[in-house]
Amino acid sequence: VQLQASGGGLVQAGGSLRLSCSASGRTFRGYAIGWFRQAPGKEREFVGAIRWSAGTTYYSDPVKGRFTISRDNTKATVYLQMNSLKPEDTAVYYCAAGSPILSMVGRRESYVYWGQGTQVTVSS
Repeated sequence: VQLQASGGGLVQAGGSLRLSCSASGRTFRGYAIGWFRQAPGKEREFVGAIRWSAGTTYYSDPVKGRFTISRDNTKATVYLQMNSLKPEDTAVYYCAAGSPILSMVGRRESYVYWGQGTQVTVSS
């Protein structure tokens, strides 16, 4: 599976962006698609995930209520809608695919395939 993340950019605090993660090589069926982010000098952290088949979503506490993950079956694409953005959301955002059990949804090692990342910068 090859993943392509896109949609990053520069936005003012309080604004919105929508990131996309598309797959080539096969569909997302059977996978969970996770979003992670990495700010300069920090560890890569879990943002959220969606189980492709069931549509179940998971979010980290810092983004809960502001970010929404959805999927488009026809386009084999997962979206990360980011609202009420804050400067601390600035990071490179990555999408990844894997088959984590529930307790491992937020763990990087649960995801096998990774996209190249897209930069999100939120100015204050």
